[in-house]
Amino acid sequence: MKKSILLIAFGFIAISANAQEVKEKDVPPVIKDAFMKAHPNAKVDKWEKEGNNYEVEFTDNKIESSVDLGPNGQILETESEITVAQLPKAVSDYCTKNMPGKKIKEASKIVDASGKISYEAEVDEADYIFDSNGTFLEKKVEKEDDKDDDEKK
Repeated sequence: MKKSILLIAFGFIAISANAQEVKEKDVPPVIKDAFMKAHPNAKVDKWEKEGNNYEVEFTDNKIESSVDLGPNGQILETESEITVAQLPKAVSDYCTKNMPGKKIKEASKIVDASGKISYEAEVDEADYIFDSNGTFLEKKVEKEDDKDDDEKK
């Protein structure tokens, strides 16, 4: 019985952990205002809600980006597309050594709320995360739902 309850609880957590797309009119004003203050010229592509936080995907000055905002409008993280050449050399070296014959398809610069910088390199269907010096931190495999969203664009 305990196992069943535990499995059901994990199922609800997994379902609620997925981001849900929301219409801009349903985004609280404090969230929209904080975003527009930080990115006044942005063209919003999509809003999502995950738990109490919001993520907005947008284009600003021809650069695709996303911002995660907390429930009070505080910016938690900003991710901006960069060219592969803009990645630290250590990132390119890591990928060449550990994934011979593979190419980095996309690259991003991530800045968290404290100003800490990290980088993301997409190779095949996985994102490789590196610190600001280009030291490998982790590998994230894209979920099927996320992949479907990207293909719809």
